Amino acid sequence: MPTNIYESPLSSRYASQYMLKLFSMDTRIETWRRLWVALARAEHKLGLPITEEQVEELEAHITDIDYEVEHEREKEVRHDVMAHIYAYGKAAPGAAGIIHLGATSCYVTDNADLIIYRDGLKYLRGEIAKVLKNLCAFAEKYKSLPTLGYTHYQPAQLVTVGKRAALWAQDFMSDLEEIDFVIDSFRFLGCRGTTGTEASFMDLFEGDGEKIDEMNRMISEEFGFKKCFTVSGQTYPRKFDSRILNVLSSIAQSCYRMANDLRLLQHDRQVEEPFEKNQIGSSAMAYKRNPMRCERICSLSRYLMADAMNAPMTASTQWLERTLDDSANRRISLPEGYLCADAILRLAQNVTDGMHVNEKMVEKAVKEYLPFIATENLMMEAVKRGGNRQQLHEIIRKCSMEATARMKEGESCDLLRRLSAHPEFKMTESEMERVLEPTLYTGRCAAQVEKMTKEIREKIESVEIMKTAEVEIL
Repeated sequence: MPTNIYESPLSSRYASQYMLKLFSMDTRIETWRRLWVALARAEHKLGLPITEEQVEELEAHITDIDYEVEHEREKEVRHDVMAHIYAYGKAAPGAAGIIHLGATSCYVTDNADLIIYRDGLKYLRGEIAKVLKNLCAFAEKYKSLPTLGYTHYQPAQLVTVGKRAALWAQDFMSDLEEIDFVIDSFRFLGCRGTTGTEASFMDLFEGDGEKIDEMNRMISEEFGFKKCFTVSGQTYPRKFDSRILNVLSSIAQSCYRMANDLRLLQHDRQVEEPFEKNQIGSSAMAYKRNPMRCERICSLSRYLMADAMNAPMTASTQWLERTLDDSANRRISLPEGYLCADAILRLAQNVTDGMHVNEKMVEKAVKEYLPFIATENLMMEAVKRGGNRQQLHEIIRKCSMEATARMKEGESCDLLRRLSAHPEFKMTESEMERVLEPTLYTGRCAAQVEKMTKEIREKIESVEIMKTAEVEIL
């Protein structure tokens, strides 16, 4: 690894080998060459003066890319596509004269981007499914374990540990549905000419529009696209990039929400992210057990959510049939967006595969606040015994404030003792303690978890998950 030049942390530390390969220069230029082959093949079949031998020669030289030749040529002509056409022609001299016939640069640049972006989303779809699989297993395991719920990060009614995980899973399920929508909405640019009018092909095919449509259908089909954009300028609509980065941002939002919740829970020592035997939490404080994975998820997610703003700013400022101020931005924002989404999902897989629940700490928090949570049930029981609901409510309010003040001084909760001292309740402290069974206050949490995980398992059953190396987190 070179240490004397800058390297993106996304490539050196965080992203998967699959995603790094997908956005590599080799993949991009090989895809360009495959597109040139597809164009030549279609033009040959439709009667243009291109021989089968020329198509075969181009096909034989898709991977032997001479970057030195291309680089030297680009320094001369200041045009990357023309430089690669020149290098391709050197590799396949018998077909050099027919490469790129009738096309403009965006034929290869934009169509290659669409191919790569589609394949990237398909891969991320599988990575989301891995996170969901982990969350389902966790949610089902702890579907009935009562835990203190929070609203405004203040103690509220009880939920279960599994129900909370089901909420995270529901967010990821939403991302999976959105990514499916975006994948289904992909269209190919095709070969449309310099301003999208197909004028060059009207000349080549002597005004036969049906042959132009057939050419675009043949090329699109070869790369797995069912449709082309109905109309275009020189590029495919840049608004589509907004749709892509929006779904990547949506993934970041779900990852951030889950990771941030876990950071709060780890502070309370209730649920913790994985922590290796020899892991060091702090260079100074040897006792520290920092939630570094979840912190990294949040950090990268913020970057991705901000990165997603690049696409709408680009889409909104395209001049007429096109302007080139999109190019440099897209070279960075789209690949980096994919690498970042890949990175946070890898982290999310690692975290969800090894979350640890400290059940005694969960139980301690429940017991501490359960008397407050049980007060509504106590009030209803006291009414059954002849008490006045409004009068009882006021007693509970005052006693709760007094008990809370005592707890803030480090003392134990004595709410039930205070309430039982009021004859209006007509209940002893031991009678009140009988309602302090946590499972009485978790409602339908277990059933909700079962319903949610069933829906998720049915959804991800058909998701293709690529077999990749075990996730290694630095």
